[in-house]
Amino acid sequence: MWSTVVDNLVSAPRFAGPLVGATHEGLAGILGEGPHFHLWLTLDEEEIVGAAYNTYGCLAAIASGEMLCLLLIGRSIEQAQQLTPELLTRAMQGLPEGKEHCPQLAISALHQAIRPLQRSADFVKF
Repeated sequence: MWSTVVDNLVSAPRFAGPLVGATHEGLAGILGEGPHFHLWLTLDEEEIVGAAYNTYGCLAAIASGEMLCLLLIGRSIEQAQQLTPELLTRAMQGLPEGKEHCPQLAISALHQAIRPLQRSADFVKF
């Protein structure tokens, strides 16, 4: 069963990409081979001022993209680094069992997008 938050996110997506003028992008999954997630970011100094995504996946993947973009805009890279699949899932008030891979894909794409901005010792692999 979907939460009200997920229902609202997927009923009127606002962040479907691509994002024109993006300064960073990340991809998780393999295009054409199952679920994948593509994330675009626009940074101004250390602040994320724009975010968009594209996914080939289910409603949980769309909701994960929408929530991730909502959480990223206006935040610093340091704050973005703190996001985890569990935090993303909590922000959506949960997902049905078996959909745990969707927020994981979104966060993996985020980490790939901001990886050049991190020192290698700070990068967390998923």
